[in-house]
Amino acid sequence: MAVFTQLADEELAEVSAAFGLGAIVRSEAITAGTINSNFSVETERGRWFLRVNEGKAEVDVAWEARLIEALAAGGVITPPPVRAQDGRPYAPLVGTRKWVSVFPWREGRHIAATEVTEELARELGKALAALHLVGLEQPVGWRRGSIYDHDHLVTRYTRFAMLGDPALQHAIAVLGEELAYIGEHAALRRRATPGIIHGDLFRDNVLWDGNRLVAILDFEQASGGSLIYDLAVCINDWCWTDQPRLELATALLAGYRSVRPFSLPELEALPIEVRAAAARFTITRITDVYLARLANPDKDFRAFLARCEAWRGPALGQLSSLM
Repeated sequence: MAVFTQLADEELAEVSAAFGLGAIVRSEAITAGTINSNFSVETERGRWFLRVNEGKAEVDVAWEARLIEALAAGGVITPPPVRAQDGRPYAPLVGTRKWVSVFPWREGRHIAATEVTEELARELGKALAALHLVGLEQPVGWRRGSIYDHDHLVTRYTRFAMLGDPALQHAIAVLGEELAYIGEHAALRRRATPGIIHGDLFRDNVLWDGNRLVAILDFEQASGGSLIYDLAVCINDWCWTDQPRLELATALLAGYRSVRPFSLPELEALPIEVRAAAARFTITRITDVYLARLANPDKDFRAFLARCEAWRGPALGQLSSLM
């Protein structure tokens, strides 16, 4: 985890001027980012979250900003991007080919896996269902493809499967079988309701104030996709400690259902999607963390490999019975 782009006082002042934020009082780099460079910036007008979008074309930054604006306008609990003086919800970082996004700061905290309660899981389910409903109101043309589709994951898997790394041999065996299983059920997965999905709604992308959800963050991986897959991602993170916590999954599903009922194809697809989500994050943590030699114990691929193995046993049938 690192800050990839350092901003000097002069650069921060230029960004502040571009967005009309006022004089800067203080700023601090946020080292928790794994993709972008993030900063907490206080000005005479308040506090802001400033992101330097790393490795993104303007069209990608614009797509995300437009989506977040629409979701926030529709009632999704997420801070909308601040519009720059030129009217765009982002601005160029002077002297680079990078783009800067600014969001109003939201006070709150991330919760640990052991802190998730049935009440919090239920609230998360409601919030995700509301996000999906607002997403369904947006133009179908907004549903860009996910960079983590099945073919892409198979390509990543194939590359590291050929490395001969002894530490990956068990993962390679499990993932090979999981990818084959997921591929065999492609038609069933396609029948589930498509829409706009967050794609990465882990605990570190949600802020809480006590039992109140105050912000859904980080739509970088948002895309078109299966709505039930988005829920499966949440089950794999929010409803798990060292094993599946089915009481939390029950609450999460109940909260979601109270806002947006499930269709029959979604009910049929959920057992496949929890396995697909577990495989997806095992693969990307192998390629983006383990093979990149990043010291990030919170993203150890073995944690998600354990999920893959759990869903190959009785836990999957127990989860299916909750629907």
